[in-house]
Amino acid sequence: MNSSPQQYVNWFRQSSPYIHSHRGRTFVISISGETVEHAGFASLIHDIALLNSLGVRLVLVHGARPQIEQQLKILGKQSKLEQGWRITGADILPGIEQAVGQVRLNIETKLSMGLINTPMAGAALRVISGNFVTARPYGIRNGIDFGHAGEVRNIDCDAIKQQLQLSNIVLLSPVGYSPTGEAFNCRSEDIATETAIALNADKLIFLMDEEGVKNETGDIIHQLNLSQAERQLEQTQHDDATLLHLASAVKACKNGVRRSHLISHDTDGALLLELYTRDGQGTLITKETYEGLRQASIDDVGGILELIQPLEEEGILSRRSREQLELEISNFTVCERDGMIIGCAALYTYEDKAAELACVAIHTDYRKQGRAKELLNHIEQDCKSRGINKLFILTTQTSHWFQEQGFVKDDIDNLPIEKRKLYNLQRNSMVFYKSI
Repeated sequence: MNSSPQQYVNWFRQSSPYIHSHRGRTFVISISGETVEHAGFASLIHDIALLNSLGVRLVLVHGARPQIEQQLKILGKQSKLEQGWRITGADILPGIEQAVGQVRLNIETKLSMGLINTPMAGAALRVISGNFVTARPYGIRNGIDFGHAGEVRNIDCDAIKQQLQLSNIVLLSPVGYSPTGEAFNCRSEDIATETAIALNADKLIFLMDEEGVKNETGDIIHQLNLSQAERQLEQTQHDDATLLHLASAVKACKNGVRRSHLISHDTDGALLLELYTRDGQGTLITKETYEGLRQASIDDVGGILELIQPLEEEGILSRRSREQLELEISNFTVCERDGMIIGCAALYTYEDKAAELACVAIHTDYRKQGRAKELLNHIEQDCKSRGINKLFILTTQTSHWFQEQGFVKDDIDNLPIEKRKLYNLQRNSMVFYKSI
């Protein structure tokens, strides 16, 4: 173990809010056929078992594209993909069913392991498969007959919920059935999406080749709201698989799923990192605001105190008691990230269209990432809306940063009279101002 015991303890403590919030929640996890063949699949199975032991209700939806290709090759059959769909003639359907059955059996076998001295020891997982998906023919599109390719018609969510309430893991294959007794080859992404929507799941998670959605420079975009995600769908730098997963995530979030996640099977432990750390591993798509600025409320007092106390001890900020903070809370703006206060700033107004910017603080894990500047910009816009044309600050150790933001040094005598009376000579703070 390379990390120190204290690092392990810190990580465990930081993950505890997610352990509590995920217990009893329903997650739908889409596992691509490529993920099943990946060298790290056994570790992924262990992580899935851990989620189950932590009280997460799991529906797994597996794909089988590479396995189908391999099986058809063995049988001497050929199939074509058009518009992301496999043309499924009656002659190749048995081969598809064989490949899908083998993948399902492989997953069930790995989830049933319980050897001593393995991560699965004592897990005793129950995996339930069945005809939970009703499908209909995809039909003829643009003159192409897709045969036994199918799209989801209905999900038997009541039957799935019954199994989840018994702490069983439900495993769905990319095959749907019709009331007439036919089988249809469906896309696993569609089954996962429709299942998450039907169950009103808390999360829809896609495991795939790519690490997530990337920007123009190739860096991972860790959070997207719906409008941002839809703009990304219009970009051309993404491969077809990423676009398919992103479109599915957007659809799910538009239809009641709280959050969708796109993560890579290449990163060992990516599932746990995404679900049990604040910054995650892949790309999160959410209809909610994952991180944003808002006016503080009385419920934020504890979070603000925790944020500013280290800076008070260093002498960077003036000390504020809980009582003082409670009285002044309406002056504060906070930056919240997934329920945690990671930044704050306060604005105190005076006569003559002047205001003081105070108590600017950013959590140590999120500094040098532009959040302080974002807070300042927000405060300046607030000043403009109130008709304030002069913003001043008192600082002992951060003068250079404020100068970089356009503040210039000023004299104590130019402070509003009310503020001059409160000036602390012992701190000997420098005064800077900025015209708004």
